[in-house]
Amino acid sequence: MRRDVFQAIADPVRRDIIQLLAKQELTVNAVAEQFDVSRPAISKHLKILEECGIITFDQQGRERYCLIQPKNLIPAFLWIDQYRNLWEEKLDSFENYLNQLQNKKNERS
Repeated sequence: MRRDVFQAIADPVRRDIIQLLAKQELTVNAVAEQFDVSRPAISKHLKILEECGIITFDQQGRERYCLIQPKNLIPAFLWIDQYRNLWEEKLDSFENYLNQLQNKKNERS
């Protein structure tokens, strides 16, 4: 099965794992300790992240360290970023609407 970055970020646990690993390299056990799910479930998430190219593993003695590959998140960032202006415009419009409502309320008081 071919996986891509969008499958990697589709699951909230995987997004949390990415966030953890963006801060520091962690062993598989250290990652698993951060979650209230089984170790096999975390291993599955890590395997998916590896298949998507988001992490790699570095074997150091008996420990396997998870290393983030941030450049492989770029396609998702670029896709999301194209909608940033759209949402900023919508939010600005909504803020203006709320301000108009507040002004009308203040005028009546």
